[in-house]
Amino acid sequence: QFRSPVVLILLFAAAVAAAVGDRTTAAIIAVIVLVSASLSFWQEWGATNAVEELLATVRLTARVRRSGETVPVPFEAVVPGDVVELSAGDMLPGDCRLVESTDLHVNEAALTGETFPVEKRPGAVPAGASLSGRVNALFMGTNVVSGTGVAVVVRTGRETEFGAIAERLRSRPPEIEFERGVRRFGTLLGEVTLLLVIAIFAINVYFARPVLDSFLFALALAVGLTPQLLPVIVSVNLARGAKRMAEEHVVVKRLSSIENFGSMDVLCSDKTGTITEGDVTLRATYDVDGERSERVLRDAYLNAVFESGFENPIDGAIRAAASVDVEGVRKLDEVPYDFTRKRLSVLVDDGGQRRLVTKGALENVLAACTRVELADGSTLPLEDAEGRIGHHYEAFGNEGYRTLGVAHRTVSTDRVSAADEREMTFAGFLVLEDPLKPDVDATIRELAARGVSFRMVTGDNRHVAAHVARRVGLE
Repeated sequence: QFRSPVVLILLFAAAVAAAVGDRTTAAIIAVIVLVSASLSFWQEWGATNAVEELLATVRLTARVRRSGETVPVPFEAVVPGDVVELSAGDMLPGDCRLVESTDLHVNEAALTGETFPVEKRPGAVPAGASLSGRVNALFMGTNVVSGTGVAVVVRTGRETEFGAIAERLRSRPPEIEFERGVRRFGTLLGEVTLLLVIAIFAINVYFARPVLDSFLFALALAVGLTPQLLPVIVSVNLARGAKRMAEEHVVVKRLSSIENFGSMDVLCSDKTGTITEGDVTLRATYDVDGERSERVLRDAYLNAVFESGFENPIDGAIRAAASVDVEGVRKLDEVPYDFTRKRLSVLVDDGGQRRLVTKGALENVLAACTRVELADGSTLPLEDAEGRIGHHYEAFGNEGYRTLGVAHRTVSTDRVSAADEREMTFAGFLVLEDPLKPDVDATIRELAARGVSFRMVTGDNRHVAAHVARRVGLE
């Protein structure tokens, strides 16, 4: 808190004032500097404590095999040599060597920046392989997206790849523009003050004025030129901004970042959790003719209730919206969801019939289908129904709904893989709703009323664009 040139000038002025006996001036300057530094320190210290308290409420554990049993162990108690069991949603407690895996996909974006999950499998890789090329290794700070695995912990804490990054982050963060501006202003102020003091002192001595009086006059001028209240004004305003952010449930760890936040022109943000409420609900299930279908609902429910991967809002919405009797239905196998196939398949024994039930992104489900099922149970080639499917998909999207596909196939084995997702029969649509947040909705309406133009960008999240379009009167 005392590295700013302005603060250093004030401290120097206070020291000189005290040295020449002007204790009142010295005390006033010292109190001002102390109040400013204390205010900034208190705000940042409180923010740091708030973050630590939040982290303390989330205690991560890993499933570790010890003494012949699998037990939950806190991350900080995991040591090299521990054998951990992994499934979808698990965080990695350390850098590990993979021993077993089944369709294991891991999100390594925190280390490599790669958007899509990476498939991991046991085996050997060259010693000089890059981080992204070590497909037999799992790293701390990453998480399992789908599949299962067993791995041996090799390194923990600071010895991990993630720990090395954390150590580099312990250094002082780079200077932001606001801090740079204050520093430059303080430096300029110090240079101007020093030049004026030297010049005035020299002129007074040249005209044979008393040396001590000349020095005190120059000192008084230096103190007068220094904006004593500037640090306090800056700290108070930044603290006020941090308080307003806290009212919106935002923790500000670095006080000077408030100025950066206020000077933004454009904020780019991921959609997830920012535009929509994130509370997915199942609106209805439809067949290829756009009629409500209990048969499609049953297939979707079987897929959702028997899947054992990462708990996701879509499966939760299906289970909450439907009440299907699954007595007599037994799960045999599963092909977990991954971001390449964009499908999830479950093999069930349904009344003595082995059925592979698949749901996922509509285009990806259709890619695995060759036929479609009609309301009366009959089927016809997919090509003959593509027009109807596309029409209903567009209609659901334009209404702001998220649409998935459901398909099924009868098989003769008890084990399946992604290769078995072929020659399937398309059953129908799974239509979900995730409405805009009320405050986002109000903001969009306000911007539209001001004449702000919107450009709709559609894709996987086209239902969000449709929500916005309806608010601003766009097609």
